Amino acid sequence: MESDYKQGPVNIGNDGEFTIQQLAELTIDIVSQMTGRSKVSIQHLPPLVDDPTVRRPDISLARNVLGWEPVVKLQDGLRKTIQWHIEQDLHR
Repeated sequence: MESDYKQGPVNIGNDGEFTIQQLAELTIDIVSQMTGRSKVSIQHLPPLVDDPTVRRPDISLARNVLGWEPVVKLQDGLRKTIQWHIEQDLHR
């Protein structure tokens, strides 16, 4: 994709608002479902100074400059990503 846009980074992603806790729990659930393995527990550590507590990228530039819209739901994208990693691990 080529563009004359030169004003900085453009976020591409799902614009749904999720806490990092929710994202971690969803990932654990999907991995457990896909592998049949037991769910792991989340270990909470003190946050870093700039740690985000909520994940919601501003994708307005992608919409306005590129005419781009997200089409893959978070859960579906995670499933595809996890499946890819499972397949890569099987080829080792």
